[in-house]
Amino acid sequence: MNLKILWMYHDLMDLYGDKGNIQVLKTRCEKRGIECTVDTCTIGEQRNPDDYDLFFLGGGADREQNLIQQDLFARRDAIETAMDHKTAFLLICGGYQLFGKYYKDQDGKMVDCLGFFDYFTEASDRDHRCIGNIAVKVHMDGQEFLAVGFENHGGQTRNVTTTFADVLSGHGNEYKSAKEGFLNDQVLATYMHGPLLPKNPKIADLVIQRALKKRHQDTELKPLDDTWEDEARHVMLQRLGVKEEEK
Repeated sequence: MNLKILWMYHDLMDLYGDKGNIQVLKTRCEKRGIECTVDTCTIGEQRNPDDYDLFFLGGGADREQNLIQQDLFARRDAIETAMDHKTAFLLICGGYQLFGKYYKDQDGKMVDCLGFFDYFTEASDRDHRCIGNIAVKVHMDGQEFLAVGFENHGGQTRNVTTTFADVLSGHGNEYKSAKEGFLNDQVLATYMHGPLLPKNPKIADLVIQRALKKRHQDTELKPLDDTWEDEARHVMLQRLGVKEEEK
């Protein structure tokens, strides 16, 4: 069994350790005997997203998003084909924003995004920047559990119809909002950096399962020892004053 990952703009969209997400996915696959191939793609390089099981796009500041915009738009049809053919998507922060309708910056400039989903993002003033550690209750693929991460975004993402999680501590899609991220059957989009997956192995495994569905039947993943990952998450939940549910 082989899992193929396309890591887009690895050299530009890698804010707050997003590369750690790729390492976690690769390691968790290999521990289970699943071969994991990771290909990178940046501006001007040729890759077909439909050849892959998982499309990953990390976060970047406005400068990096502007740098990749033209190249990303040129790939829109290919990305849509991959989406139609059940490729899984993991989108972090700037990657999340770029799949919506538009981004409005602090100067009021409207920047068109890919428009796959109805949400949009508008920049806030400095007093309403969403920054700090975050704890959420995830609702994903029939499971509910606590997760932690780090957020740092001025953009306020609105009109999200299907969210990823409920905010327990932190902000989420908007300043002091109750909801975080976007989720559908194929796409997980979130503001949670840190990176997201090392302290949240359940999310990592659900992403792997989604990706494997493209070319394989539903796959039951062998349990792994997540003692250290669980302890790291537990420590952060304690710091944020979020009580864990009794097991």
